Amino acid sequence: MIVHRMGERALLVEVEDGAAAQALHAECVRRRAAGVLVAEEIVPGARTVLLDGIGGTGGIEAPRQADGFGVEALARSLPRWRIPPVETAGGPRVEIPVIFDGPDVADVARHWGVGAGDVGRIVTSTELTVAFCGFAPGFAYLGGLGREVPRRETPRTAVPTGAVGLAGEYAGVYPRRSPGGWQIIGTAVDVLLWDVAREPAALLAPGTRVRFVEAP
Repeated sequence: MIVHRMGERALLVEVEDGAAAQALHAECVRRRAAGVLVAEEIVPGARTVLLDGIGGTGGIEAPRQADGFGVEALARSLPRWRIPPVETAGGPRVEIPVIFDGPDVADVARHWGVGAGDVGRIVTSTELTVAFCGFAPGFAYLGGLGREVPRRETPRTAVPTGAVGLAGEYAGVYPRRSPGGWQIIGTAVDVLLWDVAREPAALLAPGTRVRFVEAP
């Protein structure tokens, strides 16, 4: 674990892999809910967790605790934390219907050494978990597939809204039309990933369990 100071009230914590980042994020959320950590924002990444607003701002009073509540005290204590593996079984669950009609299904199948018809079966047989969000509002990086696929050598200038893609160890659904280099294997139907009129606006948040299902 490497802890970086990011301004007066923020820390960026680097860990060894995605599983460690998810576990640290879950532990930070748990400690904040228990009142022993004050951080206004807890933002997971692929191998990082950003803690911002440490100690409280805007009149928020931080609780006194053994680990301290300021940036320096938290930076010193973080490497000593006991962080259990993340438990995803209790998180919210979302099903996303998918038509597996993507232009890259054959390429993914060849990379995995399976038939084209097996790609959808493999993806729908695994429950995924939102590891972190980024790239575009509503875009969630879904981990847990247990297989990898390289990005396209030449990114597309426009990937349609709802496209289901794979890249590296992650799966994802494009919330809007945008450029992208992921391998597109299908199209999500009847799902709105980002809606500013909804609270929260993002359908998928870190820790959410996601199951792709064959669209009728």
